[in-house]
Amino acid sequence: MTDVGDVGEVGGVSDASDVAEVGDERGDLAIEVIEADLGYGGAPVCRGLNLTVARGEVVCLLGSNGAGKTTTMLSIAGELPLIAGSIQLHSKPTTAPLHRRAKEGLSFVTEERSVIMRLTAEQNLRLAGVATERALAFFPQLGPLLDRPAGLLSGGEQQMLTLARALGRSPRILLADELSLGLAPLIVEELLAAVRTAADSQGVACLLVEQHVRQALEIADRVYVLQRGRIVMSGTSAEIARDIETVEKAYLTGVVESGSDKTDS
Repeated sequence: MTDVGDVGEVGGVSDASDVAEVGDERGDLAIEVIEADLGYGGAPVCRGLNLTVARGEVVCLLGSNGAGKTTTMLSIAGELPLIAGSIQLHSKPTTAPLHRRAKEGLSFVTEERSVIMRLTAEQNLRLAGVATERALAFFPQLGPLLDRPAGLLSGGEQQMLTLARALGRSPRILLADELSLGLAPLIVEELLAAVRTAADSQGVACLLVEQHVRQALEIADRVYVLQRGRIVMSGTSAEIARDIETVEKAYLTGVVESGSDKTDS
């Protein structure tokens, strides 16, 4: 586990050689964020960010409200323009917008449930070009609900449908921002298990922002911890889990108990 210490220092992976090492161990890198400044209107929220996710890997991005997690996800997705540094997808630098990255195999699940409420669950899948069989392979419990309007599904069922649409497209990269926001622990377990399955069986590179920290650590390979726009700690999920109480107190105040009051930028 790497603890960068004072947040005034440049955090995370220290240089490009460290970034390469992760890829050598885990296979081809799907996501590389290199010395990146990320933010809004040219004003950085995150500075000097270094982050990698390899094919078939699940990486969890943790931090308190306002740490810069959503800014990071929006930037990797192509919703926010890069201020400085580099973002590479599959070893190629990109400044493409979200719709082009989506065509190249990126799925982005935002914190807002993205189902169309007036359409049935099956129509939502069809609209996304996802075969029912593929969706049910991840969430068989959606089977009896296919003819039901999405607006009449529970919050957990809506999020299963959202994730089924994202994974059913056979993406190369999955970005999931607060996948389990406001959901019961049993539903969270099922959602996270589907993410792990996609990584293991399809080689999907998964980057998660997750409020249920301890559950996320059970399925993640590695973790980055953000504080005030800088990576202040990184390590394997096992390393972070061994010292989770200290990590929560130092860096995650407002996440575990107050995750539903998210104001991250």
